[in-house]
Amino acid sequence: MFDFTVVSESKKSRARAGIMRTAHGAVETPVFMPVGTLASVKSVSPEEIADAGASIILGNTYHLYLRPGCDVIGLFSGLHGFMNWNKPILTDSGGFQVFSLAKLSKITGEGYTFQSHIDGSSHILTPEKAVEVQISLDSDIMMCLDQCIQYPAEKKEAESALELTTAWAKRCKKTWEERGEKKNALFGIIQGGMYKDLRKKSATDLVETGFSGYALGGLSVGEPVEIMLEIADSTLPTLPDKKPKYVMGVGTPENLVELVSLGADMFDCVLPTRNARNGQMFTPAGAINICNSQYKYDTAPVEEGCLCYACRNYSRAYLRHLFMAKELLAYRLNTIHNIYYYAKLMRDMRTAILNDAFEVFRKNFYDNKA
Repeated sequence: MFDFTVVSESKKSRARAGIMRTAHGAVETPVFMPVGTLASVKSVSPEEIADAGASIILGNTYHLYLRPGCDVIGLFSGLHGFMNWNKPILTDSGGFQVFSLAKLSKITGEGYTFQSHIDGSSHILTPEKAVEVQISLDSDIMMCLDQCIQYPAEKKEAESALELTTAWAKRCKKTWEERGEKKNALFGIIQGGMYKDLRKKSATDLVETGFSGYALGGLSVGEPVEIMLEIADSTLPTLPDKKPKYVMGVGTPENLVELVSLGADMFDCVLPTRNARNGQMFTPAGAINICNSQYKYDTAPVEEGCLCYACRNYSRAYLRHLFMAKELLAYRLNTIHNIYYYAKLMRDMRTAILNDAFEVFRKNFYDNKA
């Protein structure tokens, strides 16, 4: 049911355009996935997300398992029916959330034991359970459970996490093959900290195991952008060209342009939606903070020529007023614009790749910000 095809490649970089086919429709790559952790992209409806150009969203296993629970979502035959979203969904395994949110979490070879950040209840998240929960959510792309580490981390710690992530990935695949209908794809997650040799080993081990696609985890966790790009640059070429390559938790528009040039196909990040709720709007000329006094009397839209709902109907002055007055509509309109901007950025990159003009696009992207 899941399939990925590369349809065009840049001749002057590793940028590529592809198509992922899932049970809930096709996704053109490169693609950015808005984060809908709790079956909701904060402040906007599924219909508004689709209208803004998003073709796939991300949900989270940890959060949805704890609340509302698989029994509730099961009443709707999965996450699509529960949230009324008929396009593809990718679910993260929950490893990062256990690492960052859960109280008194412990890691063993078996999995994570933790207390819920909501009510303190005790839980165990094993590789098998992570896959079983995602199968019950009926996400189109599921992620293997992995061990996350802090930055910076000693090499010994990174190597230990890598080995555990590899062992868990094999258990995830076994469960997927035994319990799933194989209509849901399963991606392996490459770890290894900021050590190129460990990243290469992780990639080699996961490719040998075999997955529907591969993700770079443990990036954008506080390391300098230059190091993040170096790790991506050295790791992405070690992955099979016939499989989608996903860089998790990234990032800024500049990050996306650079990572697409290095051969990445998929991205997710809370940045465009979280920043929208804090008054930051993205435009080709750079981000603007709508709360700035210079926009009090500004009758222009956030971005001239932008076709998003917010820019077609409202001025910077109005959006500033809403934000300063803490009106809920501010968060909705700001978010619609930022999702649209990110979706259009990915479409423009794809068009440039198809026309073998990615390097021209890249130059213009930075020139517009000068």
